[in-house]
Amino acid sequence: MTIAIFQFMCLKDNFGALVHDAATGATATIDAPDGDAVLAALDARGWALTDALITHHHADHTQGLPVLRARFPKLRVVGPAKEAARIAGLNLQVREGDVVSVGAAKAKVIETPGHTAGHIVYWFEADGVVFCGDTLFALGCGRVFETPLAVMWSSLSKLAALPAETSVYCGHEYSQANARFALTIEPDNAELKRRAEEIARLREAGEPTLPTTIGAELAANPFLRAENASVKAAVGMARGDPAAVFAEIRTRKDRF
Repeated sequence: MTIAIFQFMCLKDNFGALVHDAATGATATIDAPDGDAVLAALDARGWALTDALITHHHADHTQGLPVLRARFPKLRVVGPAKEAARIAGLNLQVREGDVVSVGAAKAKVIETPGHTAGHIVYWFEADGVVFCGDTLFALGCGRVFETPLAVMWSSLSKLAALPAETSVYCGHEYSQANARFALTIEPDNAELKRRAEEIARLREAGEPTLPTTIGAELAANPFLRAENASVKAAVGMARGDPAAVFAEIRTRKDRF
């Protein structure tokens, strides 16, 4: 891995994350949930901020930008072109397949609409890391606000196709609540039960449950398993199209 990652909690349940390229000194914040918290994290590591990589327009992912710009006037703010009108001051608008540099590190942009219509994620392929914002969570996925549910299934399928060993960093600490819901879908999934127990232990100790991996989510996250026969049977849709099965699971979660 050519990058160092520093993850920290902020606001109520947001994760902040810094990506640092030691070769050049470049440092990016993934989203900007809380400007003061990001600055404190930077100061703790002795890093100077060069970039902000924004996943989507929601305030709890962008509201820290003015504070960060005040400290770092040359800050480059990167974000989804499809949400440029809703994110003030983007310096670089990006789309599917674009590559963003953080010093010598490279991140490929993957469009993952669903939670918002223009949501994107940043995949540092060479480093085996993806920053998913609010598209994919440990044992869950983001609530779908701005697109049909089938669009979110398509986006999750893109992430499911990444290498199994890819480390997944998400925007929120929702793992324990997600585990409780996931067990209503697959109560006999041994890996899910193991994950739920591990998550409970980590939360009891005040430790983060992230990062996860694509492989771990494929084994236990019902939102990535809508093609699986056991999941289809669990929701009474044994012959259902995976997008429809996903929609049923997401609808159940919305009511959970």
